[in-house]
Amino acid sequence: MSDQYEEKKDLGDQGAEDTLKGKLKQAAGKVQSAVGKATDNPKTEARGDAKQVEGKTQNTVGHTERKIDNTLDPNK
Repeated sequence: MSDQYEEKKDLGDQGAEDTLKGKLKQAAGKVQSAVGKATDNPKTEARGDAKQVEGKTQNTVGHTERKIDNTLDPNK
């Protein structure tokens, strides 16, 4: 039964984690995109651009989760 147990994170904690992961993914995407541009590799550049968009989206989701958590429990 312990295999099925999944610890649920507080929405605010999950939001903070998603925000951080999103920022890190954006930074990694910028580096990857720059490497692709510098080496004239359009595939690497495109992957980096896509990673930046993915990171920005994850960052936005994290901010939204934190706002929802603060709205649901303003005493935190």
